[in-house]
Amino acid sequence: MLSNKLIFCVSVTLAILVVILLATLSPLPHRKPSSKPWLALSLYIQQPQTAGVPNVHTVAPQDAGALIFHRVLTEEPKNTSKVIGKAQGFILPVEQFAHSGFNIIYLTFDTHEYSGSVSIQAKGSGSDRRDELRVVGGTGSFAFVRGFAVLTQKDDRDTDLVVPYHIRLHLNYPNRSKTIPG
Repeated sequence: MLSNKLIFCVSVTLAILVVILLATLSPLPHRKPSSKPWLALSLYIQQPQTAGVPNVHTVAPQDAGALIFHRVLTEEPKNTSKVIGKAQGFILPVEQFAHSGFNIIYLTFDTHEYSGSVSIQAKGSGSDRRDELRVVGGTGSFAFVRGFAVLTQKDDRDTDLVVPYHIRLHLNYPNRSKTIPG
C-alpha cells in the first residue's frame, strides 16, 4: 500500500513539473505586436470600362430612386493593376436622403494580408471631387474598426478618360485587451 501512495505522489509531481516546463519553454505564437492601433490604406475604385463611349461619368439622374453599384478595388490607378477586392454600395441620391443611414459603401478585401470588409457610411457630400466619409465597422481583418475615408477623383484635369476614384482609409482598431464580463 505504501508503494501505491509513492507511485501516485511521484506521478503527480512529475505531471506538475511537465506542465511548468512546457509553460516556460514553449515558443510564443508568431504574432506581430501591434504598436499602433491605426492602419492607413490607399486604394482605387475603378470605373466600369465601356467600349465606344469616351466619357463615362457615373452621376445619378435627379429622379433616380437608388444607386446601386459594383466596382473593382485595385492597388494602383491603372485598371490593369492588381485587384485586391471589390466595392459595392447603395446610395439614395435624392436630397432628402443625403444624410440617411442607408447610404453605405462596402469595401471587401481578399488578399494575403487582409481578408474581410469595411463598411463606410456616406452621409452628405463634400466638394465635387473630394468626400470625407465615416468608417462605421468591419469584418474579418477589419473587425470593429472605426475611422474615416477620403474619396477623391484621381485626376483633377477634365479629360475624356474614365477616371478611377482614389480612396484613403484611416482605420482605428479598438482596444482588444478589454474583456467582456460574462
